[in-house]
Amino acid sequence: MSLIEVGPGQVEVVVRGPGAMAPRVRLFDWSRADEYESAFAVEAVADGVRARLETVTVTAWDDMCAFFDALARDFRGWEGERVWSTNHLTVTAVFGSGGHVDLGWALRPGPFSGDWTCTVTTVIEAGEGMTAVAEDLRAFLHQG
Repeated sequence: MSLIEVGPGQVEVVVRGPGAMAPRVRLFDWSRADEYESAFAVEAVADGVRARLETVTVTAWDDMCAFFDALARDFRGWEGERVWSTNHLTVTAVFGSGGHVDLGWALRPGPFSGDWTCTVTTVIEAGEGMTAVAEDLRAFLHQG
């Protein structure tokens, strides 16, 4: 995972597991609609598949940061699946063997069952790795 500065005051986040060919998710083109709502683009890449959404809207009440902060705090693990979701993006988290978290990033262009869905899973180390993801997402979502 990495926070990348792409211009003055503009950053993007890339979340990926270990290895050059590991699946990755990129959040970029952040903008703020008002004090309660921001939007960004998201791209998921894995095994020759690439899915991209131009606009994912996140409100202050969606609190994506709180979801990732909780995952980072619970580095010793949890039972079951945790889910965060908004209009076109759903993130699931499952604590796996070896102290890793499987993050499933499901992109969908619309709310109907006939629309396509692309899910990419990134594997992140539960301790420092998840803390870095949470910090990078916070910097990304609170820019501007």
